[in-house]
Amino acid sequence: MRLRVEFTTEPFDLDEAPAHALVAREVVEAADLDAVDVGPFGNTVEGHADAVLGAVDALLRKTLEAGATRISLQVNVLGEGE
Repeated sequence: MRLRVEFTTEPFDLDEAPAHALVAREVVEAADLDAVDVGPFGNTVEGHADAVLGAVDALLRKTLEAGATRISLQVNVLGEGE
């Protein structure tokens, strides 16, 4: 099964990326994912379910430790060819 996860971490800071946002980027870029898109207002990752779920676990734990006060995420199962 392949998954796509969209997530954001808060609080936002438009002047400088907060520590939790930098940690989130490090986590997803280090994971064995097929696609990673990191942006200022949202992030998307795709890959095999095991890799995505492992990355989400690390993302939640590490961004909370780095000061995130809210993490929003959406998980979608991808059909063939997506």
